[in-house]
Amino acid sequence: MRDLCVPIPVFEENEHVEITLDYSGKKQKINYRVESFLWDCEEDLFLGGDQVSVSLARIERLKKSIREYDKDWELIQIFTPSENAKSIQVLYRKKRQ
Repeated sequence: MRDLCVPIPVFEENEHVEITLDYSGKKQKINYRVESFLWDCEEDLFLGGDQVSVSLARIERLKKSIREYDKDWELIQIFTPSENAKSIQVLYRKKRQ
C-alpha cells in the first residue's frame, strides 16, 4: 500500500478525527480515526515512582486501552506524545467488512 499524507486540522487531546477516502473512481471507503488515550498515570503509582515505573504504568495503560478498543478498527500507528502530555494519540483504520 502506498502512503498518502493528508494534512488535518489541529485537534485537542480528548477529540477524535475520522477521515473517509474515495480514490480512483472506486466506491470503497477507507476510514481512519485518531483517538486520544490517557497518558498521565500518576494515580496508578502508589508512592510516586521512578521514571521506569512511570513508563511501565503508561505502557500498561496504553496496552489496556488498545486491547479494549472497538474490534472493528485496527491499530495503524501510535504517535509520540509531547513531553508532559496528558494523552497519547493512536491512529486506527476501520477493518473491511
